[in-house]
Order: sequence, then structure tokens, then C-alpha cells
Amino acid sequence: MGEVAVSIRIMPQQDADVNSIKAKVKELGASNIEEKPIGFGLKMLEAIFVFDDRQGANTDGIEEKIRRIKGVGSAEAGDAALI
Repeated sequence: MGEVAVSIRIMPQQDADVNSIKAKVKELGASNIEEKPIGFGLKMLEAIFVFDDRQGANTDGIEEKIRRIKGVGSAEAGDAALI
């Protein structure tokens, strides 16, 4: 069996402390976090989480935890790939 890498797209609120959000997402188990520009000076965060493929890549729990972080506007799963 292998592992599944899932990207979670995180939209910070307008005046949010992005470094604080990154640190808290890292504590939740993200293996990598990148800032990506989306236009008009706005940036999103893309966090990669790795799951055992036997457990499946159910991201509902981790998305909910990320949404509860102060300064996060939204979080949703993106791409998934076997690694």
C-alpha cells in the first residue's frame, strides 16, 4: 500500500496574519505549505497533507479544523494523488 497526498486550499481573511495561519496548519500535520497569488494582491495558501491510502483521503475533519483557525476564511480539498 502507499500514501495519498491531498492539497487543501486555504483562503485567509483580508487582514489575517498569514504566518500564524501557516504555523497552525503545520501543527495539524501539513507536510508543505505554499503561498500562491490569486490576483489583486490576494494570496491563498496551499497545504499538502499525506494520508495512508488504506485509511482513504477523507479530508472533512482536517478542513473543519483549518476553518476554525483565526483568520481563515475558507478551506477546501483540491487535488489528490498517490505517492
